[in-house]
Amino acid sequence: MQRFLNKIICGDCIEVLSEVKDPFAELIFADPPFNIGYKYDKYHDKVEKNNYIGWTRDWMAACKKVLKPSGSFYIAIGDDYAANVKVIADELGLVMRNWIIWHYTFGQQTKKKFARSHTHIFYFVNDKKNYTFNDNAVRVSSARQLVYNDRRANPAGKLPDDVWIEFPRVCGTFKERAGWHGCQMPENLLKRIIAASSNEGDCVLDPFSGSGTTAAAAIGLGRNYAGIEISEEYVRNANERLAKLKSQKSQGLDINSIKPQERKNLLFDFKGSV
Repeated sequence: MQRFLNKIICGDCIEVLSEVKDPFAELIFADPPFNIGYKYDKYHDKVEKNNYIGWTRDWMAACKKVLKPSGSFYIAIGDDYAANVKVIADELGLVMRNWIIWHYTFGQQTKKKFARSHTHIFYFVNDKKNYTFNDNAVRVSSARQLVYNDRRANPAGKLPDDVWIEFPRVCGTFKERAGWHGCQMPENLLKRIIAASSNEGDCVLDPFSGSGTTAAAAIGLGRNYAGIEISEEYVRNANERLAKLKSQKSQGLDINSIKPQERKNLLFDFKGSV
């Protein structure tokens, strides 16, 4: 456990996790390569279909082995292999709670088909009767509250739908963009997942750590993190990003003294504002 806690380890997640004997993660978020030919630093993202499916089965099984009995497992994946992920999860004994669609602006433009502007996010648990879900941590204002002034509305708001439209892709011009990794997830999206499916002090594992966004979100919400990343360059850059974030947190920065446009990487409001 201590080998992983609050560290990003450089290595292949299947090999690294195969050495672990006991489950240690309360929450896993995985955003693997989609096998669509994207250029990564160390990984070739275009392999034969059956090989990719076999590799997916292997890394999902490795993650399942280190997930605690009451743990949750989220997987982001594109259209081409979403069905395969669901089938593999069934084979591994994972229980699906939601098949979330993350719909974003600035989708990939195409010439011979409709533009793609969504990603699938599966939400699985190990045990359908024993898992963490902090509903009050992620509630949002409802139309009954904001539009209709309906007295039946829950004053705490409603749970988000399973189509998430609040989170744009992190594009090149965005201040949140780290600049050295092309597939950076929005930190606010990760904070919703982490707030809902873990508690303070829990360990959040990301087997494809990439830009370090999962770890950054975990730090912001008082969770421990564990990351695995095959690229030495990504590990180095992510650790620099996290060291800066930890320094800011340890200094107890007064958020009111920070310019509004700089706040979004430090605080998160589940209604989409800071």
